[in-house]
Amino acid sequence: MECLIGIQGKDFVLVAADQVSARSIVSMKQDNDKMFKLNDNLLMLVSGEPGDTVQFAEYIGKNIQLYKMRNGYELSPSAAANFTRKNLADYLRSQTPYMVNLLMAGYDKDEGPSLYFMDYLASLNKLPFAAHGYGSFFTMSIMDRHYHEDITLDQARELLTKCVNEIRQRFIVNMPAFKLRCINKDGIQDLPDIIATAPTS
Repeated sequence: MECLIGIQGKDFVLVAADQVSARSIVSMKQDNDKMFKLNDNLLMLVSGEPGDTVQFAEYIGKNIQLYKMRNGYELSPSAAANFTRKNLADYLRSQTPYMVNLLMAGYDKDEGPSLYFMDYLASLNKLPFAAHGYGSFFTMSIMDRHYHEDITLDQARELLTKCVNEIRQRFIVNMPAFKLRCINKDGIQDLPDIIATAPTS
């Protein structure tokens, strides 16, 4: 019942994640940050089993930092995504698999912006826009209709706002606010949260 959304533009990636932490019928927190900073230009959004998401994200983050310390340079978003996929696939075939769905967004000075979609079965795809969770049932058609290659940051934010409002109107689960971050050549920037507006009849 969690929701992660990402949109890639020409020189940025804009990502949003709901902030609800819930178990069964109980909502425990409304300010949970589901984004993990892996380095200055790489962000991982996670959803799934609460313990698995934090543990796996921290494990990947520490290993990416270790790679930088050993080699003197950082992994590109593409290399980091493939490293993450390999680890998720290895754990899937062990007795302790991680039930984690994730989006990985990054910016590389040579490759530009990139957005990767990965599920708990370790399938990996590079996409212009992506979403995880039940919210994707309501948002993918909106992004498919309104996304274009030359989308600007303001247009991407407006598109994400449309998606969040659609989730508010159609989805039975309450997701009042989405945390918003942008990744570009200047690094990772926090943007004001998207607050869902009530539907008008």
